[in-house]
Order: sequence, then C-alpha cells, then structure tokens
Amino acid sequence: MTEQIRKKISDSPAARWTALLIVAFTMMMGYFITDVMSPLEDMLETSVSEGGFGWSSTEYGFFSGSYGFINVYLLMLFFGGLILDKMGVRFTGLLACTLMVAGVFVKYYALEFISPENTTFVNIPLLGLSDVNVKNQVLIAALGFSIFGVGCEICGITVTKIIAKWFTGHGMALAMGIQVGLARLGTAAALGASAPVAHAFKNVASPVLLGAVFLCIGMLAFIVYCVMDKKLDASEKTYSEQSVSDATSSEDESFHFGDLKAIFTNPGFWLIVLLCLLFYSGVFPFLKFATKLMISKYHISPELAGTIPMLIPFGTIFLTPLFGIVYDRIGKGATLMIIGSFMLTIVHVMFALPILNNITIAIILMILLGIAFSLVPSALWPSVPKIIPMKLLGSAYAIIFYIQNIGLSMVPILIGKVLDDNSVIAPDGTKSLDFTDAMLIFAGFGIAAILLSLGLLLLDKQKHYGLQNANVKK
Repeated sequence: MTEQIRKKISDSPAARWTALLIVAFTMMMGYFITDVMSPLEDMLETSVSEGGFGWSSTEYGFFSGSYGFINVYLLMLFFGGLILDKMGVRFTGLLACTLMVAGVFVKYYALEFISPENTTFVNIPLLGLSDVNVKNQVLIAALGFSIFGVGCEICGITVTKIIAKWFTGHGMALAMGIQVGLARLGTAAALGASAPVAHAFKNVASPVLLGAVFLCIGMLAFIVYCVMDKKLDASEKTYSEQSVSDATSSEDESFHFGDLKAIFTNPGFWLIVLLCLLFYSGVFPFLKFATKLMISKYHISPELAGTIPMLIPFGTIFLTPLFGIVYDRIGKGATLMIIGSFMLTIVHVMFALPILNNITIAIILMILLGIAFSLVPSALWPSVPKIIPMKLLGSAYAIIFYIQNIGLSMVPILIGKVLDDNSVIAPDGTKSLDFTDAMLIFAGFGIAAILLSLGLLLLDKQKHYGLQNANVKK
C-alpha cells in the first residue's frame, strides 16, 4: 500500500517537476562556484606589483585539481554513496550543502585575507608539487576548494538519485537532461560574469563572495525540498497497515553491503565509468584553461575572453534536454555517446593546430564542443539505472563520480605543468603559452572515449542492457 501511495505522488507531473526544479537549482548554484575562478586565471597569474597574485600555471593547475583531492585520496565520495543509500537523500543532501558552503568561505578567506607573497616549501609529488615553494594563499584556497568538492560531488549523486526515484518510467532522460542543462547554466554564468565582476570591483575575490551568496540560497532551496520529502514520508506512514507482499517488497529493496557485488561485477558499468572519466577529463579541465587559451591564441581581451568558453555550457542548457527527449523516445544511447566522443576529439585537434587562430574558428569549435558536451551526458547518466538496481544507484553514481574526480584532480595538474614547460618569457617579463601539447592531451582523452563507447555498444548487443532502446514507462 505504501508503494501505491508513492507511485501516485510520483505520477503527479506537478510534484515531479517541482522536486526536479528545486534540486536542480541547488546544483546550479554549486556549479557556479565550481567554475567561478576559471575566467580569472589571467588575473591570478598577473604579478603582485600589477595588482594580481602572481600565481604560476602550476599553482593554478594545483588549485584547479584540488577540487577532487579529498574525494580521491580519502575516498570521501565513495563513502558519500554509502551514506546516501543508508541514510537517504535528506540527510545526505543537507550534509553536502553544508560542506559546499563551508568550503567556499574558506576559499574566499584565502583570496581576500591571505597575502600572495607568503610561501611554504612543499614536496608532495602525488599532487604535482615537488620541492617547490607554494603560496600560502594557494594552499588555503585549495583546501577550501577540496572541501567544497566533497560537498558538490555528494550533492550531485544525491540529486541524481532523487531524479531517478521520481522519474523512472516518466521521461527520466529528459529530467536528467534538464538538470544537467540548469547545472551548465551555473557554469555559463560563472564563465561569463566572473571576470567582469572582478574587474568592476578590482578584486579577484568578489566573484567568489557573490557565488557564496548564491550557494547559500541554493542550500535554502534544498531545505525546501527536504520539507517536501518529509511530508511524503509522513503521508506514507498514515497507512500503517501493509500487506505481507508489500513488506516483503520493501525488505527486498533495502540496501545491503553484499549487494555491491552486483556493481563491481558488471562489465557494462565499468565501461560507463571509464567513459565518464575520459570524456569529462576532456571537458571540465579544458574549461579551467579555456579563458587563457582565448587570450593567448586568439588575442581576446581578458575582460571578454570568458564569454567564448561560456558558449559550451550555455549551449548544453537547451541541447541536453533535447537529446534527453531523443533518448527517451528512440533510444540509441551508446550511439549518442560515440558521436559526442568523436566530436570532442575533432574539436581539440582543431584547437591544437596553430594555423587556425581566427576568433570565428574559436566560436565554431566551442559550439561543436557544446554539442558534444550535450550528447554524451544526455545518454550516459540515464543509462546507469538500466544497468544498476535502484537500491544501489547511490553507490553506483558515487563510484562513477569518484573515478571521474581522479581525472578532474590530476588532469589540471598535468595541463598546468605542460603549459609552464612550454611557456616563453619575453624580454618585458610577459609570459606566452603554447597550448598545442595540452590540446593534444585532451584529444587523446576523446579518442579513448570513442573506443569505450564502441565497446559499450558491442557489449549492449551481447548483454541486452537496453541502452539502445527507448525509455518506455514501466
């Protein structure tokens, strides 16, 4: 009987879409903070005498990669998935929001109140820092970004499980596409507004403070969802008499640690995990350096350079839900992933070519990358519930996000060191960067993603996962 009540509520379009929009808004605020520093690389690397912080590309790469340090090395994201499956979405979501807010204020404190001239000798080869003096400001900002990263990733798996719960059999790919689209709106806002805000206030920390305010609003929004979720539980408890079959069903759907074997022994799941790792390693770390690419290669002013990379997430706002509808209606999930991975590869190869340095080419390539960035997520995330049971989705998404965070942590460090190694210091002290090798690294991730997508397509035909089938209502 409890299951019947839950189905009636989830069958209500108003209830489904209200829940979706609330939790998607929270994630949108989180994604604003994730990329709020990306357009500021040029300001951060400007010398202290000229009003900047004097960061090196290595320090900036270390800071950008710090997002996933705690998740990766302390396994916090994996534990977050277990907490989600055991404690539920309300507890886990509020915990995640609290960590995000705490982390962003630590980062703001570092940028606003710690001098960029004080350094500490660091020797942590695992994090890309070997026998170097690193600014205290960078270290504290990285700590805050790491704390924020734990909260943001756990919030991401929580929101994904919420959507799977409400939209299974009701256009789940469209719902996830809309959530991803709104998250990209947060990224686009950060890329487009961060540099103008920083220049207007003549303070690199001002966009971070603005983002912190937005994030607090996002946390309040999730509290509203918790009230909805609590009322849902209360309405179910009013019907205390349940049939034996209902009780048995509830028991069968409870989480047990032994059930994790179903995840670890699923070859299709691991292909999705590796595809996610490599595809996103070719996009999110690229966004961290894309503004500097626009300045160095295409000679766009620092105030406007962030508007070109903004085209990537801005396009996904509309395209990801559109491709989600396509997946819901005709399927072809693995095919969509192949096409998107191929486009990712072509775009980065074109960025690597030194002769194509016209701003029009840059805009076209960003639009194509935006399309690729819509195709793959629109099919990848809704494919997981086709392979993994609902009761294990929190753990499954946690594993995917954990592996993804390895790329989000290590790739920016790698790219920062490559750019520093390929930089040229002019007689006037200015530094020019050669992005060719960096773009070829990103293209390599795309080629690997193509191969994994093809493998997933072949495995789908053998195992009959249904990734190529439409998401029909159950």
